[in-house]
Amino acid sequence: MTKMLTVDTNPVDCYLRVDRIPHIWCAGCGIGPATGCFLRAIDRAELNPDKVAVVSGIGCSGRVAGYIKLDSFHTTHGRALPFATGLKLGNPELNVVVFSGDGDIVAIGGNHLIHSARRNIDMTVICINNFNYGMTGGQMGPTTPLDARSATSPYGNFEYPFNLPYLVAASGATYVARWTVLHLRELERSIAEALTKPGFSFIEVLGPCPTVYGRRNKLPRGMDEMRSYQERSVIRDGADPKDVELSLNGPIVVGKFVDIERPTLWDCYQQMLDRVTKP
Repeated sequence: MTKMLTVDTNPVDCYLRVDRIPHIWCAGCGIGPATGCFLRAIDRAELNPDKVAVVSGIGCSGRVAGYIKLDSFHTTHGRALPFATGLKLGNPELNVVVFSGDGDIVAIGGNHLIHSARRNIDMTVICINNFNYGMTGGQMGPTTPLDARSATSPYGNFEYPFNLPYLVAASGATYVARWTVLHLRELERSIAEALTKPGFSFIEVLGPCPTVYGRRNKLPRGMDEMRSYQERSVIRDGADPKDVELSLNGPIVVGKFVDIERPTLWDCYQQMLDRVTKP
């Protein structure tokens, strides 16, 4: 892909299907800024866009695959990771990225998440966490904080949510980070690191859902939401993932929590193949 940039050109324009704009996301949604960080990270990581494949599932975040001018696949609900696994094993040269939401990746796709991390499949997962099923009416999901209101928990959630960095780190991921859409520079840099890191990389991106989750929980909107992220966020690189759980209005621990080396699934396959084919 050859990029022709001018002074007035947005550096991510070459990656967008502008004929599909305007997008469906609500004003104040965090998915747009996160998408911009991802597209800029491709250049930061100096990747060949023709070797980048993006897979998404169902939901607001799942629409990312339809707006970007890369090889992309909009898959069935919760099944983005199995599709991505097939792509990577079928063509190991691809840089495979899964870009979807907490409801898709962690709820119906939760079993695929833990096993993809366990196998240490070489891919990058960008999970937009807006704490609810935004596209289908704001129902409670596996990341909805305790006491938070939703369409299916009108009096407050009484189920403990997942701590996503802890979940994927315990499952075997080699790179785990969390940022909010306020931390654009940090998020872009983190995605670039993840894109070039061998193994299963997972980045949780906290983004507002002002239309349903934010309104039901009387959260600030617009720039007030960003100020809230700024006031509540604490950067703690290297923090133990078990200590970074979130609460409704509590502190938000962000940073890079895990960055380790471990053989990937493809490495293990090649080692086994060498053993069984050795004369």
